[in-house]
Amino acid sequence: MNTSRSNIKIGIIFFLSIIVSSLSLFAGTFQSIQYLKKEVKAPTDTSAINIHITKALEFAYHSKKIDLVKAHIDSAESICIEKNIEFPTLLHLARAEYFYLTSDFRNASQEGTLAMNKAKANNDKEIIANTLNFFGRYSLRTGFYFESIDYFKSCIEVANKNNLKILVPWSYLSLANLYSTIGDVKEMQNSLYKMIEASVSDKDTVFLSMGYYRLGTSYTEKVRDYKKADSLLKKCLELALIRSDSNNAALSLANLGWNSYLDKKYNDGIRFYERSLSYSLPTNMHGHAANAFGNLGTIYRDLGETEKALMNYQKSIDQAMAINDLYNLQWVYSDMSELFLRKRDTSNAYKTFVKFKKFSDEQIKRSSNQGLSDARIRYEADTRNKEVELLSLRLRNHELIIYGSAGLFLLSLAIFILILSRAKINNKRRISEMNHKIAEVTQANLRQQMNPHFIFNTLNSIQYYMYQHDKLATNNYLTKFSSLMRKVLENSQHTSVPLSDELDALKLYLDLEIIRFKDKFTYEIIVDEEIDTLLYKVPTMLIQPYVENSICHGLIPAENKGSIKIDLKLKDDYISCTIEDNGIGREAAMVKKNRSENNHNSLGTQIVTSRLDLVNALYGTTLKTIYTDLKNKEGESEGTRVEIQIPILS
Repeated sequence: MNTSRSNIKIGIIFFLSIIVSSLSLFAGTFQSIQYLKKEVKAPTDTSAINIHITKALEFAYHSKKIDLVKAHIDSAESICIEKNIEFPTLLHLARAEYFYLTSDFRNASQEGTLAMNKAKANNDKEIIANTLNFFGRYSLRTGFYFESIDYFKSCIEVANKNNLKILVPWSYLSLANLYSTIGDVKEMQNSLYKMIEASVSDKDTVFLSMGYYRLGTSYTEKVRDYKKADSLLKKCLELALIRSDSNNAALSLANLGWNSYLDKKYNDGIRFYERSLSYSLPTNMHGHAANAFGNLGTIYRDLGETEKALMNYQKSIDQAMAINDLYNLQWVYSDMSELFLRKRDTSNAYKTFVKFKKFSDEQIKRSSNQGLSDARIRYEADTRNKEVELLSLRLRNHELIIYGSAGLFLLSLAIFILILSRAKINNKRRISEMNHKIAEVTQANLRQQMNPHFIFNTLNSIQYYMYQHDKLATNNYLTKFSSLMRKVLENSQHTSVPLSDELDALKLYLDLEIIRFKDKFTYEIIVDEEIDTLLYKVPTMLIQPYVENSICHGLIPAENKGSIKIDLKLKDDYISCTIEDNGIGREAAMVKKNRSENNHNSLGTQIVTSRLDLVNALYGTTLKTIYTDLKNKEGESEGTRVEIQIPILS
């Protein structure tokens, strides 16, 4: 069953965009004010420079108004150049933040390094701590996670020693986000506990609310603990009500509802979600409202109250459509399809499933584009690091040329060539990884084409059989189709499934076709004893299109009773699936097709062939499909044998 989603993803994104921005403003303003206090006796020109730097940092941290950040930086630089004043340390940090906002990571790194060097030379602990925090965020954004951890921990150490309290919970929150990114739940929770501890010590209710929310939410996920989640989220709600914070109130109530739903406390879940809506609807927080309505729909679905479920699902869709919220749209339509399947309303189940696929594809496309963008950013940042290393090496080589001998020069040149060669190899490897990812996305698209094709053919079978006016057989047919539909919906969520699931779906399909064609044929499935059908995984929907071809083009046109034999044997690095029928054969089928006005090509087998080609490209294999025409001693056709070399996926 496709369960509904909690407000976790939406909450984190929305919460971080508002809370962390505000907290960043406090941190930036704090360090700027402290810096200005040191310059209180400075000349007017220096004071004006510091004022512009302070404004630049405020706009960079708080509102992300890049134009205003640039305007204040330009004004500070102009005064420095006009009055022949050296750029202050804080100006380099402001420039680093500006370049970071504009994704100019090369210049961001350079300016951050200048700020750090000057701050260390002046022993300015405040700017050192803030620059460490900057490099922590910079490393996280560019994919250097271990470096990011070191920067944040160093920032916390400096901040604690120098009583820079605002930076401590901020850095712990950043560490929690980092550990969440790499999937280390234990360290994420440890960071959040430390963030809460620091916030309590500093009486900082903003960070405290964020800590309670994130930590409570984490206990509704993989590390499930109903009581801890309930307690922490209620503390977040309590602070939100004290501070009249509608956003936090809506988020904490929504996740309290989700926590209750997971524990099957449906009435509590309904109460929490309805309270959440009382905060999100008046403030036009469409994403929160869409999530709450959708989860209410799923609760009513599980309670068997179909009308209330559909009403809430529709309200969720209306809210999500207002902001093109693909995340909520795709899972709401998936849950609606599950509702209709339970009611055996296959028509509406199919319609909502198609809409789920539409928004799911758009979500996958958006995620893929973001993934490629992130890969490009990491590649550029890594290239920048290589260039810095190369530049440093050139400078060292230059010194060796001046002070060394010809032998040392040749040695340095050899080192330079070696590094350049390694850089080229790394570049080729990164390009290969990106091509690998693109191929995986393409394979996902082909798999999503397969499911609508299979469902379309199966619905045609139902329509055909219902025209026979046999109510008992039709009911039997619909029951089997419902089971098959559920299996197809489950399998279509994955790139690969256990072989047992693939065979279960195939058996259901064959049973349906036997009913449809009034026992026109029989079938037999033989699985090699060496094959563990639960352990081995194969690409979804790979065998069925070939079986369908055997039935439609081989067995049905034949006069005699047909039979299909499906034999699976384990080879060295693949499973050999042989499909053998006693139909009219490929030659006779081709003649019949040419005489027919319907020149339909088998889309299913075309897609399977394309998928095998992609598997070969991804894993360097040479898997293929082999057709054999079976003939007797007189040369007459006795059927067709197809061998599919199925890859074994992990």
